[in-house]
Amino acid sequence: MNPHILTTLMLGLGLGTTITFASSHWLLAWMGLEMNTLAIIPLMAQHHHPRAVEATTKYFLTQATAAAMLLFAATTNAWLTGQWDILHMSHPFPTTMITLALALKVGLAPLHSWLPEVLQGLDLTTGLILSTWQKLAPFALLAQITPTNSTLLIMLGLASTFVGGWGGLNQTQLRKILAYSSVAHLGWMILVLQFSPSLTLLALFTYFIMTFSMFLVFKLNKSTSVNALATSWAKTPILTSLAPLILLSLGGLPPLTGFMPKWLILQELSKQDLPAVATIAALSALLSLYFYLRLSYAMTLTMSPNNLAGTTPWRLPHNQVTLPLAASTLATLTLLPLTPAALALLTF
Repeated sequence: MNPHILTTLMLGLGLGTTITFASSHWLLAWMGLEMNTLAIIPLMAQHHHPRAVEATTKYFLTQATAAAMLLFAATTNAWLTGQWDILHMSHPFPTTMITLALALKVGLAPLHSWLPEVLQGLDLTTGLILSTWQKLAPFALLAQITPTNSTLLIMLGLASTFVGGWGGLNQTQLRKILAYSSVAHLGWMILVLQFSPSLTLLALFTYFIMTFSMFLVFKLNKSTSVNALATSWAKTPILTSLAPLILLSLGGLPPLTGFMPKWLILQELSKQDLPAVATIAALSALLSLYFYLRLSYAMTLTMSPNNLAGTTPWRLPHNQVTLPLAASTLATLTLLPLTPAALALLTF
């Protein structure tokens, strides 16, 4: 893609998210979300592959539906209450509709079915943008309308943690596994959103770091399926030995960074007298942990099937910049001891 066009599209992505962040009026927030959608569509279809065009079409139709629902709900709220302000969502009907529209935008269960199919049709770089940056604007709106949707948000969160874990069990494509991983992590964030928005922000930040690291590992190895992971050891042995730790951090095992948000979320749910919700969420995390362990096994404990003994793939020099990968991997593995500092910042 032409560098000038790419720069324009990336600036459009940033501007759309910034407009949504800065808006207090529903029409302005809707405009920012639309700018976001329109800026990423050319990035998704840039390779002109039929699968990429199919994924782009599915994404466009889904986002257009969610945007139409959001605009209709905002108009209904203005009709019922006379208010266009985001913070003045007092009527339950438009508030519920906007929550569902934003859940469709980010891919929360049971409105998640578009996300694995879309992510599977994209290259890893665009998939990374879709899994991280595109979640920011809808989450900023969800955080502002949460006080009236407690039961709905808990139902969406529990459904997402279960669907995200269950859906990834039988997958062989890495991008679909990462999509279901995204659904499960979003479920954890939604569970605690109404009680502690700052804790949701911490969980979103750590999810971004871990997902960024995992996408870059797959991009460096040029791996898109579980079977392709078996050749990773011959290509990048040091990175392959670190990759299971990144996966286990995504699963939330101590003493890795991914344990921090899950631990704090379970603690907060217990404080809010929701022990049953906390228990179900903790059990659903075991489903996700299974397919992370499966990927770790495929990457480090299996050998690629070869017709000739001793045949290894070519170790061609790569020109990818590895500094972002090194920084995100370090953060993915070692931030747990900074939990008290994170809590102090959140309560400041």
